[in-house]
Amino acid sequence: MEAVFPLCAAAAAVILAGIFLWSWNFSERMTSREQDLLGVDSRTLLVIAHPDDEAMFFAPTVLGLVRLRHQVSLLCFSAGNYYNQGEIRKKELLQSCGVLGIPPSSITIIDNRCFPDDPGVQWDTGHVASVLLLHIEANSINLVVTFDAWGVSGHVNHVALYAAARTLHLEGKLPEGCSVLTLQSVNVLRKYVSFLDLLVSLLHAQDVLFVLTREEVTQAKRAMSCHRSQLLWFRHLYVLFSRYMRINSLNFL
Repeated sequence: MEAVFPLCAAAAAVILAGIFLWSWNFSERMTSREQDLLGVDSRTLLVIAHPDDEAMFFAPTVLGLVRLRHQVSLLCFSAGNYYNQGEIRKKELLQSCGVLGIPPSSITIIDNRCFPDDPGVQWDTGHVASVLLLHIEANSINLVVTFDAWGVSGHVNHVALYAAARTLHLEGKLPEGCSVLTLQSVNVLRKYVSFLDLLVSLLHAQDVLFVLTREEVTQAKRAMSCHRSQLLWFRHLYVLFSRYMRINSLNFL
């Protein structure tokens, strides 16, 4: 009996390793599928609520779009001034975007008291939608990427962006040929199992799936490390264990 447990453990490890390698190779082959769905050289706008959202939640999407040669720009609806660190966080956002491949000329940060960084304040959907639409039209955007109805963490500022994008979509106000992709929220267990969520992600429905290579994971971590003001102990754990630092599943509205 003593010899049985090590044998079972070894067999389980081999099976898990095989499943992971199969999943990883399968995800690599999906790059052409994403290219067919999203095209190349498109003008894509990432819409976030706070500095660090781009690295903490959307790094796989940004790096995946850059891989597809999209022209990625960013619209951030607040300076992240909840703890009076707005000016610091603006600089950190620029540094992080530089690591991810978004140039400073393609970054817009809205610092307006109408859109405070505050989980207790509900942003006006109509106002957010009008600002977003102006930015889309002014920059001839083909694809908008933002949060879904849960906003990954349930933060009301994240959800407000989804509500605005959905309103523009449902009311037919988006320019012809402009689509909206939303980042799929997952349960807490899946959120913190890192790359082990890859197989589950492949088995669940989504329109687009971005999975980072080992080198790109390092790049995503470097982007997150630019947000030094936010790197409290629990965020170091987030960087280590969150699947959002490695995998993004997205759906079209």
